[in-house]
Amino acid sequence: MVTLFSDWYKRNFSDPNAVTLLVILICTFLFVYFFSNLLMPVFVAVAIAFLLDLPVNKLSLLGLSRSLSVVIVVSAFVGFSLLGILGLMPVIWQQSSNLFQEVPQMVGQGHTYLLALPEKYPEIVSAEQIGEVITLVNDKFIEWGQVALKASLNSISDVVALLIYLILVPLMVFFFLKDKDALFNSFRQFLPNDRRMAKQVGNEMNQQIMNYIRGKLIEITIIGTASTIAFIALGLNYPVLLGVLVGLSVLVPYVGATIVTLPVLLVALFQFGTTAEFGYVMLAYGIIQALDGNLLVPLLFSEAVNLHPVTIIIAVILFGGLWGFWGVFFAIPLATLVKAVLNAWSTTTQHDVITVD
Repeated sequence: MVTLFSDWYKRNFSDPNAVTLLVILICTFLFVYFFSNLLMPVFVAVAIAFLLDLPVNKLSLLGLSRSLSVVIVVSAFVGFSLLGILGLMPVIWQQSSNLFQEVPQMVGQGHTYLLALPEKYPEIVSAEQIGEVITLVNDKFIEWGQVALKASLNSISDVVALLIYLILVPLMVFFFLKDKDALFNSFRQFLPNDRRMAKQVGNEMNQQIMNYIRGKLIEITIIGTASTIAFIALGLNYPVLLGVLVGLSVLVPYVGATIVTLPVLLVALFQFGTTAEFGYVMLAYGIIQALDGNLLVPLLFSEAVNLHPVTIIIAVILFGGLWGFWGVFFAIPLATLVKAVLNAWSTTTQHDVITVD
């Protein structure tokens, strides 16, 4: 047993570059795990800086200075972001309020429909079973109401956090972009010299994360806009709210589309009933989801996300449990990071084996 462990250790950690990579990964994981709540604005700023680095480089190639390019790009980003937030938030808030006001009516219609089932299909369902289902639904609504009340009581702290994000994040994005090279050089001073594997993984992940963030934002915009237009054209209630939910659902591959289907289906069902209009809404929604999975995602991400669906789902569950929303957002890049590390490690191991032979 000792010999087996010793051979495994020599095979995987005889290269100083492998040890350096392992130490960097462990230190980074512990740092993010313990300080993620405090440093979340920094992580958000880094993600936005990744997104804006390309247009800054494009402007620099046109002859503008790095500082001027950063000022132009960051100002444009902040302006478009504020315009989008100020334009969408009042509509989303109004439609959300209207939806919550109609929830009791929807629940009442659902109770009436369920209570009629034992008379229509007595051989399939009984009145006792329907009563248990109604009780369970009522308990869930009470639980969700308590959660909503708690969230409203914490809204003041959320507003303060939002103000901090709106002020600090653009400032950090500006300096991350302006002084990128100086910051990278300062960080490299603390790294060991034997970091060939770490550099290999870092270069691969730098490009993949940049492409992923940019592609994901484009996908959210296209799917959200297409869904909103389709819902408005079909006369569905709360089209902007549901369109935004459908757009945001692409953050969580496979799982997000499954979850957001429920509110779309329920709103369409209670508004139109089992009519042709209900079928049209669900058909349009299905077409959008199909085009997203079979056309848009391959075009935007190509081979950048070459992961099995089971691997993606496990990554969403694992990293989402560790870091919440941002863990879900970066689940695919983090899974790709794990794959890149394993590939680099296996390449080094094979090289050592060939060298020994």
